[in-house]
Amino acid sequence: MNEIKTICVCGAGTMGRGIAQVAAMAGFATIQFDVKADMLDKSLTLITKNLDWLVGKEKISASQHKAALEGIRFTSNVNDCIADLFIEAIIEKKEAKTGLFNQLASINAANSIFATNTSSISITEIATGIQNPSRVVGMHFFNPAPVMKLVEVVKADQTDESIVQSIVQVAKTMGKVPVVCKDAPGFIVNRVARHYYLEAMKLLEAGLATVETIDTVMESSGFKMGPFKLMDLIGMDINYGVSNIVWEALGKPERLKPSSIQKQKVESGELGRKTGKGFYSYQ
Repeated sequence: MNEIKTICVCGAGTMGRGIAQVAAMAGFATIQFDVKADMLDKSLTLITKNLDWLVGKEKISASQHKAALEGIRFTSNVNDCIADLFIEAIIEKKEAKTGLFNQLASINAANSIFATNTSSISITEIATGIQNPSRVVGMHFFNPAPVMKLVEVVKADQTDESIVQSIVQVAKTMGKVPVVCKDAPGFIVNRVARHYYLEAMKLLEAGLATVETIDTVMESSGFKMGPFKLMDLIGMDINYGVSNIVWEALGKPERLKPSSIQKQKVESGELGRKTGKGFYSYQ
């Protein structure tokens, strides 16, 4: 297995900053990279706030808070990104991901590992565009990354088994529960979860129940979050994008056809919590 000491998290959005926090709290030397300096400033502010909350709840000590913050280096200069493991959490476009990985590969050691947090793009297709594709793997966290325990470790056709085992060990060190799966549309969770979202929107579209009623019923039956609240948390654009990718990759079966309701939300910019409005209002 590859020894992982330094992790570079690329992207300082919701998922990226969550992964950076998790990596730093697990004791890894952590770099957070984003081309936008304001995103890095926001990430530092929110990570600090999260750590403050954990101290207040006596879940971590003040010294652990200090060590985690001191363990993260924020940079907008790609040349600062020298690491054993890269975890990419940028825009869901294959070309952007392969472009970033190739740029990083050109300045790093040949055995550096490139993990993508993509929720829907084929890991095999991403690996195909990378020099030495055997070191590309999926490491799919769930939102919010500091809270959710599951990590899908996705093996592309080209991924070396030693890379898979290295990522499994990293996930365990982070306190996560890694599950290894082969590359397939939607992996495991997003493949199964499509029905949770799509059937809820079918009920809404048919006028059989309201957003609030459906969420209340599902939460009362044991789900931690109803489908509409969860879509708002994930982001309508991301959730709708995953639905489209899975639907198309499986031959466009009617049962998995993306919802026109969600399409309208995306087109109107009502993306959920991050825009202040989705199925619910957050303003």
